Formats: sequence, structure tokens, C-alpha cells
Amino acid sequence: MTWPLSPAPEDYVLRLFVAGTTTRSQNAITTIRRICDEHLAGRFDLEVIDVYTHPRETRDFQIVATPTLVKVAPDPLRRIVGDLANRDRVLIGLSLEEPRGPAKGAA
Repeated sequence: MTWPLSPAPEDYVLRLFVAGTTTRSQNAITTIRRICDEHLAGRFDLEVIDVYTHPRETRDFQIVATPTLVKVAPDPLRRIVGDLANRDRVLIGLSLEEPRGPAKGAA
């Protein structure tokens, strides 16, 4: 008897919207690339989009602030707004980590 194979992990399609080459934009790019390399090695397509040079893309994805990370695939579509410095929030937003409940003994 053979066991069924585990389903192949899904590829991620990510769009990071930034405003020019500001420090905040560069930090967001560095952070998401590091997360993708560590958690999605070989399974991601990351496109960095400058809202100044590609304003149409902001309308298509309804971007109102930068930086904004959009997880296009796998479903569901999700947006993470901000500099992505909170690594746990990004991992949870990308469904790469489960949210943690309140600490034991907390009221």
C-alpha cells in the first residue's frame, strides 16, 4: 500500500507597492525578500512596483498607502500595509504562521 503524497506547497504571487526609493521603501523591500527567501524559497514571484512610475497598478489593486504588500495568490487576496517591520504580522498575513493566542494565565 502506498500513502497519498502530500500536496505540493502553493506558489505565492506577491506585489509590493512602494513610493520611490525612500528608506521606508528600501526597508520594506529588504524585509519581504528576506522573508520570501527563508519561508518560500523557490515558490514565490515578487514584483516591486513604484507607485510614482506605475500609477495605474495602484488603481487596479486599490492601493491607498505605501508600502503595501499584496498577496495575490494563493487565495485569499490579502493586503499588508506598513513598513513590514513586524515580521510576525507579515508571516501571519501571508498564512505562513498561525496567529498566537493570548499567553497562558492572561486574563
